[in-house]
Amino acid sequence: MTDIIDHATELETQQRQDALEHALARAHPSPRQGTELCQDCAQPIPLARRQALPHTQRCIDCQQRQEQRGAHAR
Repeated sequence: MTDIIDHATELETQQRQDALEHALARAHPSPRQGTELCQDCAQPIPLARRQALPHTQRCIDCQQRQEQRGAHAR
């Protein structure tokens, strides 16, 4: 039978693993998965935008700036 220390250790290990997986997913989102934070300004991307554009990685302001920079480069 496990004691309270063993249970606490298992819980801590699981929480640490969950936190690491979450951090890695946010740092390196898969191409199929958008992110909740803008890659340029690190501000939250509104839910409505993420639902409309599931692969978006920028908030609307940063996306507009990116598109303007692209237009000027042509």
